[in-house]
Amino acid sequence: MTHGTTIEIPGYKVGTYNLDSSHSEVTFSVRHMMISKVRGTFGVKSATIVAPENPLETTVTASVDAASLDTKDEGRDQHLRSAEFFDVETYPTIEFVSTGVRLEGGDFLVDGNLTIKDVTKPVTFDLDFGGFGTDPWGNYKAGATAKTVINREDFGLTWNAALETGGVLVGKDVTIELDLQGAFQA
Repeated sequence: MTHGTTIEIPGYKVGTYNLDSSHSEVTFSVRHMMISKVRGTFGVKSATIVAPENPLETTVTASVDAASLDTKDEGRDQHLRSAEFFDVETYPTIEFVSTGVRLEGGDFLVDGNLTIKDVTKPVTFDLDFGGFGTDPWGNYKAGATAKTVINREDFGLTWNAALETGGVLVGKDVTIELDLQGAFQA
């Protein structure tokens, strides 16, 4: 709820939240052959959310292990890890650093810089804040889902193949969805 410039979020606790990797995931989907979608996941290496008194001043930093890419097809995964796509040997991580949080029409938006293959571009994630809670072991947690769509070619991921029927094998737009849970540190 918003009261003037103050935002009240039930259970909001000021402090730092570090990634709970066993309850977090990065997924993506991209159009394949212009008729279906391929979905995959990345492993999150680290993520830190710093929650100050004003929730709109929250900062987020995250790092994804590019080599952890998994589309459930080892041949495709090896191709995606190669220099034709992510070049994971040269660029082992994908990074996100927030630049701001805003409330627009009742929805939270997280602006930031996404870096893939040493190319940094601004992106905006639509944030669906899940809330706060204490697990059975007394750990205080925060959870959220965030979603954005990027043009993969903007990040140097330009490989493609023409189809005999017209069109291309891999779509340009990639939907990225983050399911994150953070554990309160201090």
